[in-house]
Amino acid sequence: MSPDFFDLLLGDSITRFVFFPAIAALPLLLMRRASATSVKVYTLAATLVELALIVLHAASHWSSTGMVARDPVVKWIDLSSVAILYEVGLDGISLPLVLLTGLLMPIVILASWKGIEKSWIGYSASMLLLATGMLGALVSLDLLMFYVFWEVMLIPMYLIIGIWGGERRIYAAVKFFLFTMAGSLLMLLGILWMAWSYGEITGVWSFRYEDLLQLDFPLQQQLWLFAAFALAFAIKVPMFPFHTWLPDAHVEAPTGGSVILAGVLLKLGTYGFLRFAIPFFPQAADRLAPWVVGLAVTGVVYGALVAWAQLDMKKLVAYSSVAHLGFVMLGLFAWDLVAWQGALLQMVNHGLSTGALFLLVGMLYDRRHTKKFDEFGGLAAVMPWFAVALVFSTLASVGLPALNGFVGEFMILLGSWRGGLHWATAIATFGVVLAAIYLLKLLQETLWGPVTKDENRGLADLSLREAAALLPLCILMLWIGVAPDRFLEPSRPALARVLAAFEARRDLPSSAQVELVDRGGGGDPRVTFEAGTPAGGAELSR
Repeated sequence: MSPDFFDLLLGDSITRFVFFPAIAALPLLLMRRASATSVKVYTLAATLVELALIVLHAASHWSSTGMVARDPVVKWIDLSSVAILYEVGLDGISLPLVLLTGLLMPIVILASWKGIEKSWIGYSASMLLLATGMLGALVSLDLLMFYVFWEVMLIPMYLIIGIWGGERRIYAAVKFFLFTMAGSLLMLLGILWMAWSYGEITGVWSFRYEDLLQLDFPLQQQLWLFAAFALAFAIKVPMFPFHTWLPDAHVEAPTGGSVILAGVLLKLGTYGFLRFAIPFFPQAADRLAPWVVGLAVTGVVYGALVAWAQLDMKKLVAYSSVAHLGFVMLGLFAWDLVAWQGALLQMVNHGLSTGALFLLVGMLYDRRHTKKFDEFGGLAAVMPWFAVALVFSTLASVGLPALNGFVGEFMILLGSWRGGLHWATAIATFGVVLAAIYLLKLLQETLWGPVTKDENRGLADLSLREAAALLPLCILMLWIGVAPDRFLEPSRPALARVLAAFEARRDLPSSAQVELVDRGGGGDPRVTFEAGTPAGGAELSR
């Protein structure tokens, strides 16, 4: 790549915090004889530095309107008929998920301190590479770059499940890999079709987000392209009935893997719908919205009922993700700004509360090496601080007022009702009741009643390390619940613009052939290279 890329790595840029984890993984190759504690401390320090880089960059580019930050564009592949850019940007839609990713990484390392017993070098390298993949996918403004980062996420998570997972780790890892790869290949075909279509009009293939956003496809093509993108994202969410890989992956993954999977990886699916599938193919999205909404509310009810039936607490939390992310998908397809804000906030909320629940289940597993409900009971008397954290996180997940889950779910339900999805809203509201049932079952079976197993009488309460991992999550759950507008305000302008553009394109007559329509951002990639100023306003690195 051009030397300009390395200039970005050294500057105050998005590129620096995207690639810092991957660069931080390189010294691990020289630490083969180092103790496990040294590797843990190094990895924790690297993730804390990464969090600081993200926070400092976001703070220095904070804006209530427009793109929060955008790196200069760098040429990656510049042929006569193909233009591929390295282009990354950060706005109010991606910013909350980028911050969530940065926050969860050091928490995951702290939570894995005792749970991971072999090859800490490999585990740390996998986590750091996974962080680069997730961050890159969230900030990519070139679809081929997005696809590359999307695939980069797959390999480290496959290794984390397959090497450090439970007894059925190979089965779970292969199932995760096959499901995700199948959807990814269809999305790649859709990306190539769009780039080719752009090339047929302009003479040069482009993968730039803003260039491809100008394409206006006939409805029939939109339906096929939307299906290609939507399947990849639906598998990642995962939506019913594409969810079957998730319980196995969650149950067999180590605690850190489960937290990152629930906290960030699943959100790449909902983010993909919001960033790509809906804006690119508005008429197809609107035509297929009843089907997506139907699957979303089915997932809400199905996930809740199956979670209620579980005898394993980690499986219960895993199936709760199907239900909670069904709410997010309902909000996205309500075509309402309030619902969209609630959906984006709920992506973050789910990462906080469900991430905390997976941490707590993992802490219990580290002590007893079992996750079965019948092995517990009465732990509130033995582990009072653990009980406080579990009750707090569970109530946040249920949607108790003054905690984060309530705000997101209420906004989704309100916006969905305003959007005319009355029956879907009613069914989803029933899902809230079911969520209270299965999550209160988690508390009842684990904390209350007499201590029935002698092995539980001497269990240690939360350590300082475990409390340090949980405390930031609990603070944010309360803060979002009490003062949600502070978290909603940065995303409001970006979501409003996307929704307005979607509604304008949705209501236009369907074109008879692929057309290129100027939408105020984009242009011929050849002009972009020569003029030095892409249509997004970022300067081109030379």
